[in-house]
Amino acid sequence: MIIDVHTHINNYHEDRVVSLEDCLNKLTETMEENHVDYSLVLTSYKVNEHRPSTKKVVEAIENRKNLGVVAGISYLNYNHHDLREIGEYLEAGLIKGLKLYPGYEPFYPNDTRMKVVYDMAIEYDVPVMFHSGDTYAPTGRVKYSHPIHHDDLAVDYPDLKIVICHVGNPWIKDCMEVTYKNQNVHADFSGLVLGDFSEKFERWMKNELEQMITYAGNPKYLLYGTDWPISSMKSYLNFMKNLDLPQEKKELILWKNAAELFKLDVTSFK
Repeated sequence: MIIDVHTHINNYHEDRVVSLEDCLNKLTETMEENHVDYSLVLTSYKVNEHRPSTKKVVEAIENRKNLGVVAGISYLNYNHHDLREIGEYLEAGLIKGLKLYPGYEPFYPNDTRMKVVYDMAIEYDVPVMFHSGDTYAPTGRVKYSHPIHHDDLAVDYPDLKIVICHVGNPWIKDCMEVTYKNQNVHADFSGLVLGDFSEKFERWMKNELEQMITYAGNPKYLLYGTDWPISSMKSYLNFMKNLDLPQEKKELILWKNAAELFKLDVTSFK
């Protein structure tokens, strides 16, 4: 089984508008081609014609049993209506987690403005995913997205389930320490490349992840994610296949950790 915890249906080539339905169809077709059983769709911190709202995505995937939603929240622009809507979706089980975008927006993860979001996540026992590391856009500010900042958050909120996205790349060793030290911190390794892995970069990143697992131990904290459509599902699965790990640890990363963390009923995917 394969669970991809990190996909998007944003239109990153904004020269033309692509419908939400077309984006979802392309996602599910790509999943089928690569034998991916379930994907989480992360909505954006901003809403426009290229980035659909959480509400639209929740409604659009209603009959797609192999998709779930993680709700993006804007640090700069969230309001009481947004929080009320997300609370209702959490109550109804229609979203599986929350996503914040430090680096793309100017805040550190332990900013007190986000306490209401973390309290909500703890109440409904869902993970909060954080953009971490390099930013896709040159306008991002990476001082906010360094993975070391999640240590403060993990200590201040020991009951909060934290996911550091992209293993904080290029600060993978810092991410390694934060996940090792804090039982409530996980990491996904999505978005490490644009498109396909090159042979040279794949060798380097393979070594980095294997070192992380050697240091931090049994990879109960590590999640498989791609950042599709930015990154290729096929290339990512090939990368996963080449990791020097026993099959039982690959199974943890590919789906078991995600199913437990996001409380997914794996029998309902088909």
